[in-house]
Amino acid sequence: MSNQLPVVVPTLSEFEKALANVRQVAIETPVLHSHYLSKLVGQEVWLKCENLQRTGAYKVRGAFNRMSKLSKEEKKKGVIAASAGNHAQGVALAAKKLGIKATVYMPFGASLPKVAATRNYGAKVVLVGATFGEALKAAQEQAKETGEIFIPPFDHIDVVLGQGTVGVEIMDQHPDVSTIVVAIGGGGLAAGVAVAAKLTAQARGKKIRIIGVQAENVAPYPVSLKSGKLTEVVATPTIADGIAVSKPGRVPFELIKQHIDKVVTVSENDIAQAILVLLERSKQVVEPAGAVAVAALINGKAKAKGKTIAILSGGNMDPLLLQRVIRHGLSASDRYTNFTVMLPDRPGQLALTAEVIAAAHANVVEVLHTRHGNGLQISEVELNLSVETSGHEHRMEVVKALEKAGLRPRLEKPRED
Repeated sequence: MSNQLPVVVPTLSEFEKALANVRQVAIETPVLHSHYLSKLVGQEVWLKCENLQRTGAYKVRGAFNRMSKLSKEEKKKGVIAASAGNHAQGVALAAKKLGIKATVYMPFGASLPKVAATRNYGAKVVLVGATFGEALKAAQEQAKETGEIFIPPFDHIDVVLGQGTVGVEIMDQHPDVSTIVVAIGGGGLAAGVAVAAKLTAQARGKKIRIIGVQAENVAPYPVSLKSGKLTEVVATPTIADGIAVSKPGRVPFELIKQHIDKVVTVSENDIAQAILVLLERSKQVVEPAGAVAVAALINGKAKAKGKTIAILSGGNMDPLLLQRVIRHGLSASDRYTNFTVMLPDRPGQLALTAEVIAAAHANVVEVLHTRHGNGLQISEVELNLSVETSGHEHRMEVVKALEKAGLRPRLEKPRED
């Protein structure tokens, strides 16, 4: 039998006290209106910009709320944590504010800007393992050996209370909100926001819907909620590393079971498109995990009803990943297209192809011309083209123009480099 205590639902008063506490380190982030998303889904859509929070994510709220409650003796021992990035920075900043020594274990694949930022806040960074799970195990073992206090990223009620202050702010900033869409990794943010928002709405005699969103490549919550118990899933690679948690936290799971109305998943393409939309339409740089709420609104899995607020949970985007994601997002929205065209090996064919594409008002950004492809006839060459188009209709116009000119275009999958 488990000796763990049952999870008690926090009170609204506890969330309000947590907000007053975290205000020592976290700012009240703005909620911005999105004309584009509002028109797209047919309801008013607003964006809670935790990507503009100190450390670039909401995580500092939970880390500070937990660490501020440590005793003097515990603070002297120091704290230890494991993270792929955002929790690391939250712990590091909270430790600096509270005068506590902090050690953070991060996997070798962690984003270099996140590793550098964590060190800059004053924490000692230990790189270990290839995954977050391996870093977590190493951190927990070290905590047992040294007596340092382990600060969990989501599975503690004080962390949930801290993260839930995002929900308290939303309800204060927009009392008439009807739907909140929030990312789920381990579940700390979603659990806190759901409970805080529903308690506030209940106190006002209103109802509110909370929709959670996971990356489909690592989505333990749908199966866990269906089975009624914590279930670990096999994780496959995802660009949303900030929510790539293969098993829900016990505390968040119990709260989410009771307070979240629906959990949906989004694909890698959905996430890439959402990042591009946020960048172009809202001028917000948002990391993949932070964009999943918007991705669910765009793909229609999260149905906006009444005023809807999507939480942008983080903005710590590696520039190299951003470059890849933008390319992927352009391809997913048919604005960046790869063609292969088989041409007779005689003068003028490359010029003809370029003229046809130019006449269709598309822009060639890359060309590879080869005589050595598999399956090529001796008298043929293969032309690989990367072309900018304005969308699906324009893309098909380019295809038809090439076919009308007697050429044989073939659409290819986008490259990931």
